[in-house]
Amino acid sequence: MPRRKTLKLSTPADIRRAISRVTNMLLNGEIAPKTANAILYGCNSALGSIRVDELEKKVAELEGILDTLKGR
Repeated sequence: MPRRKTLKLSTPADIRRAISRVTNMLLNGEIAPKTANAILYGCNSALGSIRVDELEKKVAELEGILDTLKGR
């Protein structure tokens, strides 16, 4: 049974590495263009989710600061 391949997509740095890896694999003929496209689409989706999470955290922090200031 062939070894399963995985890409870590937990952080923007992980996604940059994955994109670089996939691009090199495509250039070297190791994966098909459709496969590369599907993987890069997944990378883009993961990055979008990370951005949303980061923005939600910032908004929550700002709301907390605002609530503190209103309480003064």
